[in-house]
Amino acid sequence: MVNGDQHRTGPKKKAPARRKKTAPPSGDTEMVQLLTADGERVSHPDYDIDLSDDDYRNLYRDMTIVRRLDSEGTALQRQGQLGIWASLLGQEAAQIGSGRALAPQDMVFPTYREHGVLWTRGIDPIMPFGLFRGVDLGGWDSRKYKFQMYTIVIGAQALHATGYAMGVTMDGKVGGDDGEAVIAYFGDGASSQGDVNESFVWASVYNAPVVFFCQNNQYAISEPVIRQAKAPLYKRADGFGFPGVRVDGNDVLATYAVTKAAVDNAREGNGPAFIEAFTYRMGAHTTTDDPTRYRDSGEVEEWKTRDPIARLRTFLKNEGLADGDFFDGIDAEADKHALDLRERVIAMPDPQPSAIFDHVYAEGSTLVDSERAEFNTYHASFEGSDH
Repeated sequence: MVNGDQHRTGPKKKAPARRKKTAPPSGDTEMVQLLTADGERVSHPDYDIDLSDDDYRNLYRDMTIVRRLDSEGTALQRQGQLGIWASLLGQEAAQIGSGRALAPQDMVFPTYREHGVLWTRGIDPIMPFGLFRGVDLGGWDSRKYKFQMYTIVIGAQALHATGYAMGVTMDGKVGGDDGEAVIAYFGDGASSQGDVNESFVWASVYNAPVVFFCQNNQYAISEPVIRQAKAPLYKRADGFGFPGVRVDGNDVLATYAVTKAAVDNAREGNGPAFIEAFTYRMGAHTTTDDPTRYRDSGEVEEWKTRDPIARLRTFLKNEGLADGDFFDGIDAEADKHALDLRERVIAMPDPQPSAIFDHVYAEGSTLVDSERAEFNTYHASFEGSDH
């Protein structure tokens, strides 16, 4: 399968400077936005970027392919090929924008929904499907890709990320061209967990180079964010002594700009930051959830008008950066990726029962070896039996 970085090869042409309007007053003047819901490019006094034409097109490609792969995940679960699937539908801009803002040496600590960020790190999209199919633990080489394992325990990855970032500082890997930063992803629901708030304390006190990236998709499963926070989530950073910012999480350009500024700052040794990406979970929390029980269709329809892919598509068309052939080509490429993914997921072999004993210890264990032998003897006793 073609990975997410192959389209990055070749020389990049710098786009000519485009005329941008200053963002007009809106209902949320605290939120950073560079691309309105209508696809209009606006500027921001603190965060702004100038990308090449290819960069704009590649961001659209990233989001379109990731959405198509995600929809295939949902379809596979509905057809009994996966035990469960956690969709990112609606959050493509937050994940692609932030993922593309990272440097190769930066380390990512995800939840279980960061399929878009995973794509930006060049990991084969099939990797998490083993986890959701139940045939493996979703393992990949976290050191190679600078992307840790999916985390099911809500908020635990924030502490893991903070500890890792503290180690980065202690190893002297901050500042300079080869400085490292860490980013931890979590949702609005996880922001209420003790682990997340404890990680804020440690990160602040130790000036750790970590960016806390909260995808506020408005619901912690069935609970709206207003039930757990009466003030914008990003303001919590003030109480811990580091900066916080709210960004339009459906604006891939703003998300890229804000994340890049935060990780660059952390990499230079200036400490942590909190980013609240204000977005919306268009689908269910997972395929075991029924969102119609706790939110009305009018709310969903309103958020559809802020679709992250549609607004970038409008921008590309209005700026003359893409035409119908380009969009058709991207759709066809996305379908090809999805078909390849489907075939490989269905072909995944079931693991041997004794595989549960593999990889428990890096260098083996006498106790585990004896347990494996006992298990194999017990399992073999059923051979030839109808039970």
